[in-house]
Amino acid sequence: MEFLNVFGEKVPKIGLGTWKMRGDDCRRSVRSALEMGYRHIDTAELYNNEREVGQAIKESGVDREDIFLVSKAWSNHLRKESIQRACEGSLGRLGLEYIDLYLVHRPNKSVPLEETTAGLKALMETGKIRAMGVSNFSVSQLDRTRSVASKPIFTNQVEYHPFYDQDELLAYCQKHKLALTAYSPLDRGRVMRNRTLQEIGERYSKDPAQVALRWLIQQESVIAIPKASSESHQQANLQVFDFQLNAEEMEQIKDLR
Repeated sequence: MEFLNVFGEKVPKIGLGTWKMRGDDCRRSVRSALEMGYRHIDTAELYNNEREVGQAIKESGVDREDIFLVSKAWSNHLRKESIQRACEGSLGRLGLEYIDLYLVHRPNKSVPLEETTAGLKALMETGKIRAMGVSNFSVSQLDRTRSVASKPIFTNQVEYHPFYDQDELLAYCQKHKLALTAYSPLDRGRVMRNRTLQEIGERYSKDPAQVALRWLIQQESVIAIPKASSESHQQANLQVFDFQLNAEEMEQIKDLR
């Protein structure tokens, strides 16, 4: 496993996304991922699966301190007291005492960022979350959030894959030493049909998805959280740490956009 150091916290560069996972299938998938070595799990109140994620953590036998757990507050819960209640609700469903990283799932222009970040700060000060961040924020929204927050913004979680240009946001994250967390890093399976990714993968005995993930995490400041329900896909997504793309290949993939 490779890690990204963000404000002194070591975060696994590959995590497990759980969007659209539900019920026992979610519980089994998260548990299998933890048992095979995943230590970064991403969920959200909107996903309606926090209870199953929490159950899987308990069943896995992995020490809580070894897991980097992410959850998110939806955009209608961004008032100071509302985001605190939302977090407490997530903790109750998870059956856990704290969340490692708590994100604003989407911006809400009707709620001042000063109020939202004050609520997140209060959660940090009471130990209910260890770090705060955002998701689906533009560069300007992220910059504004950083300017009003009294605690560091850990990450901006956004869609990012070989077919989606996030150069401006990535440069901003790199400049300010925060993470860009890539969701939908395989573009919902589209990477598997791309000839360039196939050809590069053949050189390393890797499939196109593994090449796409390697391209992401080989970039400074990038973390990827592919969703994978089956054990075979989970295992494949972890097999991206035994090869490196060269500079020409990195550019070839960048040019797919």
